[in-house]
Amino acid sequence: MMISDGLGPASVAFARTYYQYTNKKPYDYQMPLDTIHVGQSRTRSSSTLVTDSAAGATAFSCNMKTYNGAIGVDPKKLPCGTVLESAKHMQGMFTGLVATSRITHATPASFSAHVDDRNNEIKIASQQIGDNPLGRSVDLMFGGGYCQFLPKSIKGGCRFDDRNLFDEAIKKYNWTTTIYNNRDTFDAMATDKTVLPVMSLFSADHMAYEIDRDAKQEPSLSEMSKKALDILFDATKDTEKGFFLMIEGSRIDMAAHSNDAATHVHEILEYQNTIELVTKYVDEHPDTIMISTSDHETGGLSLARQVSEGYPEYLWYPDVLTNVKSSTVNLAKKILNTTTPFLTRDFIVNDILNQNLGLLDPTEEEINHLLQKDLSQKSLDQYLANMVSFRAQLGWATHGHSGVDVNLYAYGKGSEYLIGSHENTQIGEFITKALDLNLTEMTRQLNSHDPSFHLTDLTEQDKLVYNDELEHYHQILKENNTTKSN
Repeated sequence: MMISDGLGPASVAFARTYYQYTNKKPYDYQMPLDTIHVGQSRTRSSSTLVTDSAAGATAFSCNMKTYNGAIGVDPKKLPCGTVLESAKHMQGMFTGLVATSRITHATPASFSAHVDDRNNEIKIASQQIGDNPLGRSVDLMFGGGYCQFLPKSIKGGCRFDDRNLFDEAIKKYNWTTTIYNNRDTFDAMATDKTVLPVMSLFSADHMAYEIDRDAKQEPSLSEMSKKALDILFDATKDTEKGFFLMIEGSRIDMAAHSNDAATHVHEILEYQNTIELVTKYVDEHPDTIMISTSDHETGGLSLARQVSEGYPEYLWYPDVLTNVKSSTVNLAKKILNTTTPFLTRDFIVNDILNQNLGLLDPTEEEINHLLQKDLSQKSLDQYLANMVSFRAQLGWATHGHSGVDVNLYAYGKGSEYLIGSHENTQIGEFITKALDLNLTEMTRQLNSHDPSFHLTDLTEQDKLVYNDELEHYHQILKENNTTKSN
């Protein structure tokens, strides 16, 4: 399964148009995703009409609507068996996770851990190596976030309990290969089953955006995915069991949170590269199916923008993005790390705006704003991003998520069954059926210490209760007014 975190329909069109423009392709040129589009996924969670990544991914992994922030748990905060766990423990399949975020972040975590709060990444990391009722469920993990696996006493670590999970993984949970912060070792690693179970994490936090990535330090999403496919194929080529691999283009979402259009498009294009890679794998192995969808849309992107009080022009300008060389969050950090004597007008105009954002027409108001003291990284990031989007005439509705349906793509054996509009949970149900999994039994094993928990199918009446649990605008407004009056 492939997940394009935060990629909505407008962003798909945005990246396609940008690619056509920059590569001189005709208007009917199709990107890899365009050729395998089969339907839509409906994204609401159990707690709100606008899901977060945790609830969105848990819908895929557990076939279950749950509340925002939930990692592999149901609305009552009880663990639910995932498709990855069932594939491993009930079908004997090999399993893998590839992401450009921290590997403990919401999406990969929702397939491999069970916590009631997505922020508990310290706990997620320990579960991922095997410290949970089922033991180790994951055979391969590539991504970022080694901070959560190392104690604070080791450079790059952030665990407060002094546990070194790389050591524990080998000594207690039979991992064969654990690598962190070392691309050279990753590149030299054999692409056969002898390296399994294998974990290679390239950054303490999220991996770099594609636009900022140092290829000597970190592989791309497609490079990690290629290595994962090669290893998992070798491990399963002589069996009928196969493998389950989840690949996430994690930072599509994060760029959209910043409304950073140029960074967003480069993340999408690298995801398209990975789609092309995986579809070729499916062609070579026709007993395989690949599914791609998003957990939600991020940013509320529109490919047009009202930039004056007059009637708007029907256009947007992709050429504005072609000269951008850095993410706006990296430029925000650069400004904050520049001491007062060097934080000059010339630095802002030439280094930040001209050289890195390709903006040759900054206004005095914009320059003076960026020279202000005490600006936060977030405010600088968003201000710089808006400078680019305004000139490109790209609109954004939010720095958060939206509740629109997202595109559903599928390729390979059985993909015709995904044609149409589906609840996000139905995508997980399709995987469960296709692989003959038993999530009920996984859930029972996870909750064997709690005899009061009995998994039952939701009735139509049960589903209506979800509406009662939604946050309501007038309720929030009333609470805010009450707080103000107090």
